[in-house]
Amino acid sequence: MNDCLRGEVSYRTSRSSGPGGQHVNKAESRVELIWNPLDSSCLDNRQKARIMINLGNRLTEKGELILASEKYRSQYRNKEDVVDRFLRLVSTALIPPKKRSPTRPTRASREKRIKQKKIRGEIKRSRRDRPTE
Repeated sequence: MNDCLRGEVSYRTSRSSGPGGQHVNKAESRVELIWNPLDSSCLDNRQKARIMINLGNRLTEKGELILASEKYRSQYRNKEDVVDRFLRLVSTALIPPKKRSPTRPTRASREKRIKQKKIRGEIKRSRRDRPTE
């Protein structure tokens, strides 16, 4: 699936604001990765829906995911970095959520809760019964 996803992304380069001295002013080392999950042929409809839910806040109005990297001086290393982040992001977004199995409170936890409530009530009662001077 990784190779399939790599084929669907496009890249855009620009000048970086990171380290590099005069090199920064000349070379386009910043790399942006652009991917539209709705146009993906690698994902089925259920996976696309999961991506839209989990990564919805990161998508643009057109539905594109845009990731950028300008960590390194080299365009090649920035491209590797952004592709690695992209693959990790998509793979974690595709993990289905665990189904919660409902449980009951244990006897000890119920007793502890009641004990805490009694202590709190006693504190309030002692404040109330105190004569005012």
